[in-house]
Amino acid sequence: MIFQLSSAHRQDTSLSTETTMQHRKNVKELSPPSTPARRPSSAASSPEKPPGPLSITISPEERDVVKVNNFSVSELKNACDDALKRYLSRPDLFKQIHLHTDVRLVLGWAGVITAAATGLYGWNTDFEKSKPGVWAGFILYLMLTTLQTLYSYFVEGDTIFVGRRKTFSKRIMTERITIASRTLPLSSSKASPKPSSTNSPSYSLSINYVQSTSGGKSLLAKGRTSEAKEYSAFFDEKGVMAQEVFERWVGELVEVVMEGKGA
Repeated sequence: MIFQLSSAHRQDTSLSTETTMQHRKNVKELSPPSTPARRPSSAASSPEKPPGPLSITISPEERDVVKVNNFSVSELKNACDDALKRYLSRPDLFKQIHLHTDVRLVLGWAGVITAAATGLYGWNTDFEKSKPGVWAGFILYLMLTTLQTLYSYFVEGDTIFVGRRKTFSKRIMTERITIASRTLPLSSSKASPKPSSTNSPSYSLSINYVQSTSGGKSLLAKGRTSEAKEYSAFFDEKGVMAQEVFERWVGELVEVVMEGKGA
């Protein structure tokens, strides 16, 4: 009797163990698969993007009214050039580099001083004795004037703005932007004595942008784009400039090259 009870107890224990194992197997099959721990994304560790021109808010009170003669293409271009410089050289954007202007001023003043010194020397010295000095001064003046003209034509060209900005985000990044402008005249088939929304010369911009680090040794981004828009899009019939419209257009072009999407 005791042997039979012991055998029955062993059978019950074996059945209980098998039931428990089957239950654990079913739970394991139903539970969702474990996912590996995610690594921090590269976007989170990437440097913060420098602010673009469109992120800078300018109140209407900060702008002065700009009015030009719609029939003068030079006034239209100069007004646009000046507005672009004011907009991009704001404290939160780029610091304008005046290298081209400084070089032209140095060469120009050197020519003026040379001419004045040569004239003063010829005035205070006998004619025959002053000939070598006058000729030397005259040749030097011609060289300086020619050098200034060549620099303006071949080096500076149509460049109206050169800006640089340094930003700090885990490393020092340097941005450099160069902008050239020119006027695209109307074709002879569209020429008309009176400018209008459909008959107006165009303001053309060419923008080059470079972002680098390590003192320019490592290139991070590079962009280039060109676009033209009629002056009538920025000036009304009275010649008053719509500065917000112009700044939005310039800001969009600059942000395109900052993102490397320019052609």
